[in-house]
Amino acid sequence: MTAGFRIIAGLGALVLALAIVWASMTAGQSLSEAVGWLVSEPWGVVSLIDLYLGFVLIAILIWVFEPNKLIALAFILPLPILGNVWSAVWLAWRLGRIAQARTAAKE
Repeated sequence: MTAGFRIIAGLGALVLALAIVWASMTAGQSLSEAVGWLVSEPWGVVSLIDLYLGFVLIAILIWVFEPNKLIALAFILPLPILGNVWSAVWLAWRLGRIAQARTAAKE
């Protein structure tokens, strides 16, 4: 079951990365123009708050479950730039370990 979730996380990262490349090639505007448009709309602001709350929550999980704090920082610090592609990479990589820790805690 964990393998399936790891595959979903990996595929999600790939699809999101491809969507980012597609948007950057076809949007006809710079990233700063796109962000300016986004923050000019109330739901755009809500979406950004939601996005950054997600970054904070996944950063907490990474910090708690990643045994090597240098690796944890290597995943946490780029989150605001690399986004959920990066968090999905970490989940695909570490989900097996998290599931093992959960199983061991039950015993």
